[in-house]
Amino acid sequence: MRLISSGRRLAVRFSTLLCLWLALTGVALAQDDTDGLLPVTEAYKLSADASTPGVLKLHWEIAPDYYLYRGRMKFKAGDGVTLDAAQLPDGAKHHDEYLGDVETYHHSVDASVPYTLAPGTARLTLSVQYQGCHEVDPKICYPPHTEKLDLALPTGTGASAPAASLGAALSQLGAHRGAQGAALPAEQAFRLEALAQDGQHLLLRWSMPKGYYLYRDQTHLQLKDASGLTLATPQWPAGVAHEDPYFGHSTVYFDQLELPVALQGDVSNVSSITLEARFQGCEEGGQCYPPMTRALTVTLGGGASGHATAPAPEMPPADLANGPLQVGLFYALLLALGGGLVLNLMPCVLPVLSIKAVGLLESGESHARARSHALAYTAGVLCTFAVIGIAIIALRSAGHALGWGAQLQQPLLVGGLACVMLAVGLSMSGMVQFGTSLGNVGQSLAGRSGHAGDFFTGVLAVAVASPCTAPFMGSALAYAFAAPMLHALLVFLALGLGLALPFLAVGFVPGVARLLPRPGAWMETLKQVLAFPMYLTAAWLVWVLAHQRGADAVGLVLVAGVLLAATLWWFERSRTGGALSKLAVLVLAVLTVLPLYGLTQLPPPSQAGMVAEGVVAYSPEKLAELRKAGTPVFVDMTADWCVTCKANEHAVLDTDAFRALLKKTGAVYMKGDWTDVNPTIAAFLQQYHSPGVPLYVVFPRDGGDGRKLPTVLTRSLVEEALNQAAGAPVAEAP
Repeated sequence: MRLISSGRRLAVRFSTLLCLWLALTGVALAQDDTDGLLPVTEAYKLSADASTPGVLKLHWEIAPDYYLYRGRMKFKAGDGVTLDAAQLPDGAKHHDEYLGDVETYHHSVDASVPYTLAPGTARLTLSVQYQGCHEVDPKICYPPHTEKLDLALPTGTGASAPAASLGAALSQLGAHRGAQGAALPAEQAFRLEALAQDGQHLLLRWSMPKGYYLYRDQTHLQLKDASGLTLATPQWPAGVAHEDPYFGHSTVYFDQLELPVALQGDVSNVSSITLEARFQGCEEGGQCYPPMTRALTVTLGGGASGHATAPAPEMPPADLANGPLQVGLFYALLLALGGGLVLNLMPCVLPVLSIKAVGLLESGESHARARSHALAYTAGVLCTFAVIGIAIIALRSAGHALGWGAQLQQPLLVGGLACVMLAVGLSMSGMVQFGTSLGNVGQSLAGRSGHAGDFFTGVLAVAVASPCTAPFMGSALAYAFAAPMLHALLVFLALGLGLALPFLAVGFVPGVARLLPRPGAWMETLKQVLAFPMYLTAAWLVWVLAHQRGADAVGLVLVAGVLLAATLWWFERSRTGGALSKLAVLVLAVLTVLPLYGLTQLPPPSQAGMVAEGVVAYSPEKLAELRKAGTPVFVDMTADWCVTCKANEHAVLDTDAFRALLKKTGAVYMKGDWTDVNPTIAAFLQQYHSPGVPLYVVFPRDGGDGRKLPTVLTRSLVEEALNQAAGAPVAEAP
């Protein structure tokens, strides 16, 4: 219900935003012909005169068939400048179908803006925003346009500004106007082409001249007349952050956009498809085009045709060739099974496996009980993998940037897991005995309690396994995130089967079961010793929480831990008490939850100064700047809750040898922190088909494609990759 409610809220917000866009632009959405429209600074030529002290005079020369809105003019003062109310003439009154009663200016308009200057202010700086429309076919309104003025002040009372000063001011205006001359037709400004990588995968390519850009979130794709086929979520590359007057914080693409898209469904009998792309873009500093719709006929297995484009060259990006698109279902299932098996050896899973080990040892006297333990544990693992997989894939299909382990970006879940680990540790230490009050109810009921415990252990194993990415898992998960829902679910179940495989072997293979030591009194001591990994896991989760929400979050979860201990202590005492004693347990349990809820109210800590010395914080702009300068770059996408990431850092990346290698090759170490939700990093992960962190990409000096490294690093592997990126010779193995 919460997801449905959230979806409704998103739909309402989108509808409101769409209505606002229509109100501000007056665009007929089917219109795609912008030929003859002037750039905004040609349609409305602004000049400024600061020769009169204390008054700035502005003049707009308005082209024929264009008009300006009086109510859309805004003036914002620069440093050391205070503006008074602008003096504007009355405009022509009429009723606008979107904006209601408005006043407009035709031909020309003059405005006066009184101002005062702070002592020591040498120049008059301000921003002038205005908006207007073209009133005949094509009927289109420009977005609000802002020009920045930097004007020389008059050199004395009543003196006129020198001609050179006014010329400099007009030159400054021209610097913010964008491209000169008429805007390009939409077909030339946004060229779209497509090709089929294979029968199941497409690559769309938009090409734009310098100074034009395309909105990511205003781009929508659909298939026409393709029964049984649908489009998977596009693999959006990292774009450029842009503060837009309509859409707010947006992501845009300049020059060229290459977008991989997968087809979902049976394409064995399909030779071609018709793809409809709806998108919108702007000229930088000029007009924004109305939404455009292009239809392309794509021949599966080679090339594309369509009235919108020329044939596309066969140039898939390098990362696409090595991505999940080349992995088949059977191979992905094998990788998932192997990855789940290796996951048993990862340090994040070992604390929970200690619980299961104790259960198996206790069942050593009975093969039937061992099988029962193994099946209940496997059911818990498979069910949890299925739930996590369905949730991630469904949310990604809805446009949310989620990946493997992303649930640990939520402080409430991290704090809750820390308390669960503490409770399990207290139970293994003998401080509290869950379920002993049921011991006299009957053997069958006790058996059910044991199955429930095994099932819960499987759930817990998957929950703490999510920060780890074992070998083989990366390719399998990447395939799952791009595959149809049924194939993805099979991959997640194969991962779970691999994780549960050792315990299934113990339960169903007598030879393996005989290797277990015989039960005895020593097991109680072992059980208490194995409680300490649970406490360490709780401490690690609190450390992760400190990075996500700061010291206040640590204080809240510690209070919750104390209240949890009090709840469990009184739970033991209430076994022999009455109803009032049991009610006290419930009250304490509610009090335990309250500090955890407080975690959701804490803001993320400031990121200033959180990057280590010698490390550059990741941003698409900084990466593009370094690559343009011909600098090799080692990009490390990591998170504090990612155990594999921390193991790689300890073994390879946080060493003197790695720092010396960076210096030798002239490479820059760039790190992106995905501990908390970060859409920019999520876009980079999607670009390289990574289901989560860690992700390591090495970009070469010559500007070529980035090389994606395995999730588990070695010193020799990193050295070889950086030497290649720097163009240094690589020594051959003997």
